[in-house]
Amino acid sequence: MHQNIININKLVISALKGGSGKTILSIGIVSALKEKGVDVRAFKKGPDYIDAGWLSLASGKNCYSLDTFLMDEKIAENSFYSNAKDAELSLIEGNRGLFDGIDVAGNTSTAEIAKLLKAPVILCLDCTKSTRTVAATVLGCMHFDPDVKIEGVVLNRYGGPRHRNIVTKTIEHHTGIKVIGAIPRLKGDAFPERHMGLVPMDEHKWAHDSINNAKEMVLNNVDLDALIDISKSKEPVKKIESIEIKKVSSKEKPVIGIIRDSAFQFYYPENIEMLERHGAEIKFISPLNNNELPEIDALYIGGGFPETHAKELSENIKFRDRVKELADCGMPIYAECGGLIYLGKEIVIKDEIFPMVNIFPISYGIGKKPQGHGYVNVKVAKDNPYYEKGYEIKGHEFRYSKIIKWDQDDKNMVFEMVRGVGMADSCDGACYKNVLATYTHIHALGTPEWAESMIKLSSEYRKRKAS
Repeated sequence: MHQNIININKLVISALKGGSGKTILSIGIVSALKEKGVDVRAFKKGPDYIDAGWLSLASGKNCYSLDTFLMDEKIAENSFYSNAKDAELSLIEGNRGLFDGIDVAGNTSTAEIAKLLKAPVILCLDCTKSTRTVAATVLGCMHFDPDVKIEGVVLNRYGGPRHRNIVTKTIEHHTGIKVIGAIPRLKGDAFPERHMGLVPMDEHKWAHDSINNAKEMVLNNVDLDALIDISKSKEPVKKIESIEIKKVSSKEKPVIGIIRDSAFQFYYPENIEMLERHGAEIKFISPLNNNELPEIDALYIGGGFPETHAKELSENIKFRDRVKELADCGMPIYAECGGLIYLGKEIVIKDEIFPMVNIFPISYGIGKKPQGHGYVNVKVAKDNPYYEKGYEIKGHEFRYSKIIKWDQDDKNMVFEMVRGVGMADSCDGACYKNVLATYTHIHALGTPEWAESMIKLSSEYRKRKAS
């Protein structure tokens, strides 16, 4: 690694609370800038996969996560500068309200990310049924933490020209902050919400039409030139070079299969890139589209919504049987949330049973409300192939599924939940041979042992096959 000095144009899109419209605004800004020929990079504050997926689609590039709970501040900072270094402008979409964090001090909040990166903040303000109070709110945010540089406002859901004008004049008069955009109440529902956020883009063929709608919304209602001017870096920033990719000969590279399709789509790009940096060859596969697995040395199954594809997953018996056979043979398999469900015995939906891989004798049902949602801390309490006992992991969980039956006396879970729900009995992480399946999502930058273990286990399995 080495250090040098660079300038990066950047801004944070935030709001007073979730549901204020900042995600659609961010998607529209990214898409509008791209159309204008600006090389833009998108980042998402927080553990969210769905918003990041939309931002990736809008920008045409990976959207990286910046989360100071899942990773140390220095690692988040390094990730940002490494991935933003070649862009003309980098946009970070916040989550929840600007100052909302995990404690009274506001740790892990969007405001803390803005200060860490010395990035100006644009507030997206829902001004429904409000006028001068909006200005008072902006003034309160300015004084709550003066180190957070709020430099622009976009009004959202204003009721008409008179409403827009009085809110705009009041904000600019009392705060000195420029209103750079005003979006009226929109009819229709181009971005329907589900599962505590926007629906996964892979579930809808009209995703590009929705992004175009957001782009037109921004082009017609937001001053992009003012936004670009706000983003311009006011001071040079020390940047730390990213980790060099490990050089491994093609004959030595373990091949790691990743199940990625509309049923399993929740992956941090950093996780996949970390496997590649350690020397793995990646193959993307799908039980929705493939009947057979290619020749692989390990399997990684991320989160998603397998329940919405339960029938198709269940009917692909050949694929399910092969995954089970490889697990019995000791092939490394790591699964998170949706992947955990897929490796179970069955999914039960409205009394209809859909058989799954059956590595673990677990039956899953789907609740109407989230069964686990938020950051988690786990302690590795039992022996397993991936993490040493006593190791502590920070992650997050987000699921509607629940265990309705477990046909096994010894549940053999390797994680103790310090914070969070987990699978059962304040534990998480079902283990069988070289298979570990868990509700806990991890980020490879905050849990580097994960990628190292995946490479080690897959390399050992590859050698056993060749002997």
